[in-house]
Amino acid sequence: MTINKVSIKAPAKINLSLDALRKREDGFHEVAMVMTTVDLADRIELTLLEADEIKIESSGGFVPLDERNLAFQAALLLKKTFNIKKGVYIHISKHIPVAAGLAGGSSDAAATLKGLNELWGLELSLDELAELGAKIGSDVSFCVYGGTALATGRGEKIHHISSPPPCWVLLAKPPIGVSTGEVYRNLRLQGIKHPDVEGMVKAIEEKDYDKICSLLGNVLESVTLKMYPEVKHIKEQMMRLGADAVLMSGSGPTVFGLFQHESRLQRVYNGLRGFCHEVYAVRLLGE
Repeated sequence: MTINKVSIKAPAKINLSLDALRKREDGFHEVAMVMTTVDLADRIELTLLEADEIKIESSGGFVPLDERNLAFQAALLLKKTFNIKKGVYIHISKHIPVAAGLAGGSSDAAATLKGLNELWGLELSLDELAELGAKIGSDVSFCVYGGTALATGRGEKIHHISSPPPCWVLLAKPPIGVSTGEVYRNLRLQGIKHPDVEGMVKAIEEKDYDKICSLLGNVLESVTLKMYPEVKHIKEQMMRLGADAVLMSGSGPTVFGLFQHESRLQRVYNGLRGFCHEVYAVRLLGE
């Protein structure tokens, strides 16, 4: 039976812990980070084209519709690697903010790899897709698997861990985009506080919510919070309003807060909406 259309969700991720250990010879940083998925997702629809071409459209603004788009790159990589002569029309229903530290583009690429695996009948395993994903971007491998994981190397080596205890996540993104490359270029590894990544993995395995909250840490905050005072302001406001714990995700600028109780989440959500336009209350997926 020929499949002509595939629809797949592409969830956002947050970093519960992010450490940079050293700069590598290839220019990337050696990292150790704990990532988990949240219930804010783009939707990718892939339609088979008989013509040998890749067409891409998106419902959200500020998304490149050419080779700069990671979903486009994913399709192109599969075409070249496996000599595919068919084409695809990719439609991205965008819900994850762009250049936000939530891996929206990487998740779109991962969903495209998984969807085209089905559409083009490639029969690749998730491990094979994750390996291909690493050629597109450091977060793509994690996004192929989803769930919760410790990522090492430049982010492409994935070690699965159990999901954190269920909780609510509040995401707040100021109206700026942050370049991950620029943040890493400005990172100075001496004299900064490094998060306890191993401790975070243990706290998640033990389903210890309070410990997870106390161990949240992101070495990139030392750069982004200085470069963009509005990120620091949102973080301070979220703490003041009563989040259980607050951290910047990835290279920013999105800040997230964790909540065990929905009533408190609602209160902080309402407080933030007063001065931050993009605020999302979502569940931790983690699986």
